[in-house]
Amino acid sequence: MNSLFKALNDETRRQIVELLKEKDMNAGEIAERFNISKPSISHHLDILRQADLVTSEKKGQFVEYSLNTTILEDLLNWILTLKK
Repeated sequence: MNSLFKALNDETRRQIVELLKEKDMNAGEIAERFNISKPSISHHLDILRQADLVTSEKKGQFVEYSLNTTILEDLLNWILTLKK
């Protein structure tokens, strides 16, 4: 759970999650939306992947990233238990 909160603590990573909510994208497509270097985008994607917020799948010469909504459901369920 700590890696999840760490991943969501950064504005760029939250924006990447928002982009992936709309559709699956490769790193180049994601990088086009930001004014930071491609290695920085890769670093952010790695942190999101370590937190299980995104999954990656090699498609041809590209790696496509997808949002993993299961981990978000787990987080929401946990938060709801705090309300009781």
